[in-house]
Amino acid sequence: MQFDTSGKVQLDHIYTQPDPRAYFGTLRELGYRIPQLAKPYFVKVIDEYRESRRVATPRVLDIGCSYGINAALLRCDVSMDDLYERYCDEDVRIESRDALLTRDRELARTRRRLNNVRFTGLDTSHEALSYALSAGFLDDAVRADLETNGLTKRQREKIAGTDIVISTGCMGYVTEKSIARIVEAQDGHRPWMAHFVLRMFPFHRVEECLAASGYETVRVEGVFPQRRFASPEEQSLVLDTLSSVGVDPKGLETDGWLYAQLHISKPRGAA
Repeated sequence: MQFDTSGKVQLDHIYTQPDPRAYFGTLRELGYRIPQLAKPYFVKVIDEYRESRRVATPRVLDIGCSYGINAALLRCDVSMDDLYERYCDEDVRIESRDALLTRDRELARTRRRLNNVRFTGLDTSHEALSYALSAGFLDDAVRADLETNGLTKRQREKIAGTDIVISTGCMGYVTEKSIARIVEAQDGHRPWMAHFVLRMFPFHRVEECLAASGYETVRVEGVFPQRRFASPEEQSLVLDTLSSVGVDPKGLETDGWLYAQLHISKPRGAA
């Protein structure tokens, strides 16, 4: 196994396949569950935004969306277990990509439970975005690395007017640089944000960046298991990282799981 500078195992290959089968096959073995745990919180934020702002069709931007997993869970009202079965079944492994896409388009068409929400995905993987768009999980997509590059005019147009920004696990690799560029693209409009962030990644720089743009951030009480460690070595490396940032892992990461916290940011004065 290879590990990144934070100590996490590198799984880049599962995000650049033509379809999500490698993604789900790998993460199922690790008990990956954070999108499922995030789902009710995202629903609540969307409902509260729609009610308080009188917006009929909120526009949601999912940072690090990969194959449109959050959008699929919300739009089709399915669970992570449903998706694991869908993509990891023995018969599915031998299907063509076109056959898989046909089934997913049918899912998106017939199981549309969360109406009047528009999902845009932001990711660096062309393959993942292409699949999510073709399947109908996403309404639009922006392929960009905002850590190193600014938004093009066309990209700014696609994310301008975003109402809610969400993420499940990309923060830490995505920093205040990306968040600042997303906020700047709104031309004064300030979307609400809900980010699930691993405890090993301090959030204060993002919080400070947002505060400078008129936001206040609260951390929701509790922690959320993201996935099991891929190996004892990964656990050891992550424990070192947690120690270096002053986070006590006792009873959480020491028991074999990565844990996240939920940070919600709204413009000052919002309910």
